[in-house]
Amino acid sequence: MDVNSAEKNQHPNNQVFDVSINIPPQDGSKCFDDDGRLKRTGTVWTASAHIITAVIGSGVLSLGWATAQLGWIAGPAVMLLFALVTYYTSTLLAACYRSGDPINGGRNYTYTDAVSANLGGFKVKLCGLIQSVTVFGVAVSYTIASSIRLANIERSVCFHKNGVEHPCPIKRNLYMIAVGIIEILLSQILPSGHLGWMSGVAAVMSLCYSSIEVGLGIAKIKETGKIRGSLTGISTSTVTSTQELWGWFQALGVMAFAYGYFLVIPEILDTIRSAPSVPKTMRKASLVSIAVATIVYMHTVYCQPLFTFVEKKAVEKFPNSQFIRREFRIPILRLGRYKLNFFRLVWRTIFVIVTTVIAMLLPFFIDIIGLLGALNFWLLMVYFPVKIYIKQTNITKWSIRWVLFQILIVVCLIVSVAAAAGSVAGFVHDLKSYKPFSSDF
Repeated sequence: MDVNSAEKNQHPNNQVFDVSINIPPQDGSKCFDDDGRLKRTGTVWTASAHIITAVIGSGVLSLGWATAQLGWIAGPAVMLLFALVTYYTSTLLAACYRSGDPINGGRNYTYTDAVSANLGGFKVKLCGLIQSVTVFGVAVSYTIASSIRLANIERSVCFHKNGVEHPCPIKRNLYMIAVGIIEILLSQILPSGHLGWMSGVAAVMSLCYSSIEVGLGIAKIKETGKIRGSLTGISTSTVTSTQELWGWFQALGVMAFAYGYFLVIPEILDTIRSAPSVPKTMRKASLVSIAVATIVYMHTVYCQPLFTFVEKKAVEKFPNSQFIRREFRIPILRLGRYKLNFFRLVWRTIFVIVTTVIAMLLPFFIDIIGLLGALNFWLLMVYFPVKIYIKQTNITKWSIRWVLFQILIVVCLIVSVAAAAGSVAGFVHDLKSYKPFSSDF
């Protein structure tokens, strides 16, 4: 198989090094798909595991706060609306996995590929920028969340040992550094095509700690005989009317973030076997996973797209650099061989160090994820999927479907703008009483 034939089913922005070039023609092959890559074996259940890992892992940490802000009426209602919008737009994006012909068209391996193949121009750069900012922000927020949870465990142990009257000061930055060290190791793991087992394990873990959270809530209700919160959200007796309004808006961003697995949709699609069709399998997986996440609600997965993007660009920019391209196969007991690449080791380590330092500098978990949800929900979860679908299916301008799509875009834009305003207000409020690199918790 020569280079030209290797490229014929590829999106033009994908480099040749993505394809095994010494492979015979793949028509009807049992080992390879039509693009020369190893045959995909993903199913509804593996795709669901990937999605559940992404959705529950990010949402369960902050959804309680968001529901408290909105109240027991608006909270579940908004949650359900975000779930429906997310499911619908994810199916639109799944339908555009192949450009042109839905059966034999070129595959879009990444989100940016789909935007480039259908929209092009400035929108490709904007998409790449927002994705990179989102992934970076997610890494920072997860570092903050992990350290807070570890600090809470230590404080809980201290309270049990010394009593609740004891101040129990905790050095949170030590936990951030520890989490950063662990993330450096995890960041060296290869992309999701090799990690089906990890998503399964992570999905089970997410469900387990979500179940623990629900169990603790039930135990607290049994202990006190009261259900915390109110029907309409935070009372103006504890905060000002302005703070209440900003809290509602910020809660919208937090909920948008909770369902934001859009960054990894193309990568998940690229693991699904061709028969039956990839879009049908993804629709079922999205329905299963979002339903599970919604019921539960009522570093590794997210960072891989950014890692892959930077490493591909580096190879493209410096094709002859041994530091960037050379890999060393290191045997790991009976688990096989790990491909060590020095550029990957250095760049990913620097990435984790930077995100950890920023997490120590600005440990505002709710503010960060609220702003991220506001910034990328409209653009990446609504605008781009809808525009790509309109372009690929040739929907006539001013037709009923076209008008309905525009209404969806405008409504979601208003929600995102409100959520962004609330998150910025939250940042401003928290900065007034915060000292940079403050360690006590």
